[in-house]
Amino acid sequence: MSNEPFGPNEWALILGGSSGFGLATAHKLSEHGLNICIVHRDRRGAMSRIEPEFNRIRDRGVSLATYNKDALDKEVRSEIVKEFTDLLGEDGRIRVLLHSIAFGNLKLIGPEPPARATVRARLAEELGVEEARLTEVADRLFEQGCDGLQGITTAPEYSSDLLDEEDMARTVHSMGTSLLGWTQEILERGLFTADARVLGLTSEGNSVAWKGYAAVAAAKAALESVSRSIAAEMASSGIRSNLVQAGVTDTPALRMIPGSFHLKAQARVRNPFHRLTTPSDVANVIYLLSLPEAAWINGEIIRVDGGERISGASE
Repeated sequence: MSNEPFGPNEWALILGGSSGFGLATAHKLSEHGLNICIVHRDRRGAMSRIEPEFNRIRDRGVSLATYNKDALDKEVRSEIVKEFTDLLGEDGRIRVLLHSIAFGNLKLIGPEPPARATVRARLAEELGVEEARLTEVADRLFEQGCDGLQGITTAPEYSSDLLDEEDMARTVHSMGTSLLGWTQEILERGLFTADARVLGLTSEGNSVAWKGYAAVAAAKAALESVSRSIAAEMASSGIRSNLVQAGVTDTPALRMIPGSFHLKAQARVRNPFHRLTTPSDVANVIYLLSLPEAAWINGEIIRVDGGERISGASE
């Protein structure tokens, strides 16, 4: 008799599961016997990296279904759900729906202010060296791991093309409200288990104004609202809805943010453990939230950051 917490006909449906948090979660849940369905959108050239990861999941003896299609298109979503329904058959059900889509706009909302005299310039003057030379040294040491030098390194560059309402709306839908459509359609088809989990990922950017993060921050706020409403209004259908707020994590999505190198340095300085959160850290907690013992956790945001958020100390 298996000691695994999931039944042989139970599945996790992961939106955005070909990298980062989604892929790490697919690996973690498949290690414990949960069948995996991944919806992702990747170019053909990326598949040489992705297919070996998918094969690792298959090698664990679970079923794997993948759809390289646009999860944000309503008609495509319905096609995927219909096809997946046929695959599930009479006995298959979705135990976990994870929203891990990281497709957002990273433009500034206003023009950059004129450059002002910096600490770096003052320091160069005091040391009697050229500012360019000081910057060169600081950048090199910063790249080698001297995180405390971030204030005197070359500043991140942002596009001069500013965020507009369409950019904002697309990001809010892709990274926030799209969870609602998927949840509703799966529920309408009766595909959830009696003790299902709807999970998503948020970040500290939900309450802190990071430059270039306005659209994503709005999307995370929308996602949090949607998750709370699912928790309250779909509990009668056996659904528990929660979000995981990950600490700064070196994922492909983070690397798209201008200044991500600085964000990582700040996180390592702040974090009591002086390291970044990893996708596996987050996947471990998603697994825990998927267990029967977590059935009374509903409508929450669970921080997974090693104390990064609460730490005011730096070394």
